[in-house]
Amino acid sequence: MAQAMKIAIVDDEQDMRQSISQWLALSGFDTETYANAEEALKKLGPDYPGVVVSDIRMPGMDGMQFLKRLMGVDSALPVIMITGHGDVPMAVEAMRVGAFDFLEKPFNPDRMTQLAKNATVKRRITLDNRALRKELSDGGALMKKLIGASPVMNRLKEDILDLGQADGHVLIDGETGTGKTLVAHALHAVGSRASKNFILCSCAAHEEAELAALLFGPVGEGSDQPLIEAARGGALVLEDVEALSPALQTKLLAAMDAQGMPAETRIIAISNLQEQGKSCEDVLRADLFYRLAALRITVPPLRQRGEDILMLFTGLSEQFAEEYGCAAPEVTAQEAAQLLQAPWPGNVRQLINVAERAVLQNRRGSGTIASLLMAESEDERPVMTTEGKPLKEYVEAFERMLIDNTMRRHKGSIASVMDELCLPRRTLNEKMAKYGLQRSDYL
Repeated sequence: MAQAMKIAIVDDEQDMRQSISQWLALSGFDTETYANAEEALKKLGPDYPGVVVSDIRMPGMDGMQFLKRLMGVDSALPVIMITGHGDVPMAVEAMRVGAFDFLEKPFNPDRMTQLAKNATVKRRITLDNRALRKELSDGGALMKKLIGASPVMNRLKEDILDLGQADGHVLIDGETGTGKTLVAHALHAVGSRASKNFILCSCAAHEEAELAALLFGPVGEGSDQPLIEAARGGALVLEDVEALSPALQTKLLAAMDAQGMPAETRIIAISNLQEQGKSCEDVLRADLFYRLAALRITVPPLRQRGEDILMLFTGLSEQFAEEYGCAAPEVTAQEAAQLLQAPWPGNVRQLINVAERAVLQNRRGSGTIASLLMAESEDERPVMTTEGKPLKEYVEAFERMLIDNTMRRHKGSIASVMDELCLPRRTLNEKMAKYGLQRSDYL
């Protein structure tokens, strides 16, 4: 449930402050009151989680001065002004300065509640968008979302960090469901263009004429800025780049040539080509392909990621268990081996589905992970990969998962973990060091 938004009430009249506060509190808002603007300004920062209701006539700093100061702190902060009779011209000026709306005394309390609700909806959207932009620009946070410590994932992270600092265009390819768009976000976030626009466009989602207008214009009265311009200085991400028609490939190449070198706008092309025996190189004109593939990242399939599979499954099942209010399923040694052996044609996206269904099964007290994997197979036989793994890899992956799960369950209590797993302290410490497990992560 979303946390109640705050309402800061600023009015020099105590009775008015209290009556507004009581009414809005009864309407479900978290209110706080201030007797003057100076006092309020000490508390209202740029990401204040709510809105402001202020009288327009106050001694000292009046409502108009207060509004202008607030707009300087955060121009998107909704401010509702309360005006007296005859102050309408001043209220209109307040709207021009940036006020959300105004109420003329004596006002209808229900009208106040409705305005407060509208303002808090707008504020929540603003704060959510800011949080998303911050997340997408935080390279460290995005890199943490690329979960896994397998050799192929470590190599992927190194490639992202290296190519993020480069300035050329990039082609990202790999099987469906491997997280190519997340890689594109991370690539942008760790580079010098992180503060610039990151524009995403799915080439397969539009008809040719619509896509041409979306990417390149024309720009006329009432039309939106084409994406190639909106992304200027930042990155334009073209998902399903193989869906570009020959004519649009020519236009894209011309736009890239017009920018010169180094490119003003970085093109990050994502290929989702699944046709057997074909690659992006086969469907794009050669000069465009070699421009886009000057730098290239191939996202590894899940079946090549070894014990990452168990790490991901554990994390996902815990998230779903929390969401559904039940316990996460315990994974047996046999089920761990089956998870590691499955071919995962849908990759991480498929693993997410299996983890959610495993939690729902566990809540009902029926079903197994093996049955879920079998259901994923079209021929209804247990699905096993043809890529064999040494027994040692299965044993180590299961051992790591078992210690990790037990540490989580006991919230980092070494004594409890030693007791449950029948391990001496030194052996547990050695195994935790071997698998990169830190007690501090579980406290």
